[in-house]
Amino acid sequence: MRRENLCQELTGTRGRSFVRLLPAILLLLHTRLVLADQTAGIQPVGNFSSTDLQGWEPEYFVAETRYRFTPDKSGVPVLCAESRGAASGLVRQIPVDLRKTPYLNWSWRVDAAFLRHDEKTKQGDDYPARVYVVLDDGPFFWQTKALNYVWAVRAPVDSLWISPYISGNVKLIAVESGNARTGHWRHEKRNVIKDLKLAFGKVITRIDAVAIMTDTDNTGSSARACYGDIFFSAN
Repeated sequence: MRRENLCQELTGTRGRSFVRLLPAILLLLHTRLVLADQTAGIQPVGNFSSTDLQGWEPEYFVAETRYRFTPDKSGVPVLCAESRGAASGLVRQIPVDLRKTPYLNWSWRVDAAFLRHDEKTKQGDDYPARVYVVLDDGPFFWQTKALNYVWAVRAPVDSLWISPYISGNVKLIAVESGNARTGHWRHEKRNVIKDLKLAFGKVITRIDAVAIMTDTDNTGSSARACYGDIFFSAN
C-alpha cells in the first residue's frame, strides 16, 4: 500500500474503526502473551534484553545510582548500574504465585567486589549487586518482609544473616561472594519458597514485588554491575 493510501486508511472510516479497536487488540495480544508464559511455566519480571523498564519504579535512599541500558559483548542489551556513594534501586510491584513458579532466575555481572569490610554492620552494608523479593505480610509497613540475594564481599555463598538496619524482617543470602568471579556473567536460580522458609521459618507461597539495587553509600565507595533478564519459572 502506498504511503498516501495508508494515511487515508488510518484517518478515514477504517482508521477510526482501527483506533477504536486498538485497545481491544492490545489487550488480546497481552492476554495471549501472558497465557503463553503461564503455559510455559514462566513469569517475566525484568525484560532488560528488550530495553523494557515498564512497571519498574525508582526508590531513592541516598543520592542516585545510575541505571541505563548497555549492550554486552554479544550485543544484547543489559541494565547496568553505576554507584558512587549512592543508594537507589528499581522496584517492580508484581504478584507472583510461588506455588506455580517457585524459581527466581536472573543473571548479573559485577566488575569488582568491594574491599574487605564487614558487610554485617551498618557501616559495611553495601553490595555491588542485589536482587530482592518482597512480601507485604500485613497492614503495617513494619510487617513487610524482604529476602535480599546479594553479591557479597566475604560472607560464604549460601550464608544467611539479618539486615543490620531492619532487624528480623529483612534477611540476606550470599549468592556470589568475593572477586573470584567478578567480570564474568553469572546465571542464578533460587528456589524462593525454600529460601523464604529458611529465612523466616514458615512456608510463604507468594511475593508482591521484586527489586534490584547497587549501593555504595555506607562505605563511600564505587561500584558497577549489570543485570540481565529476571523471571520466575516452574522448574
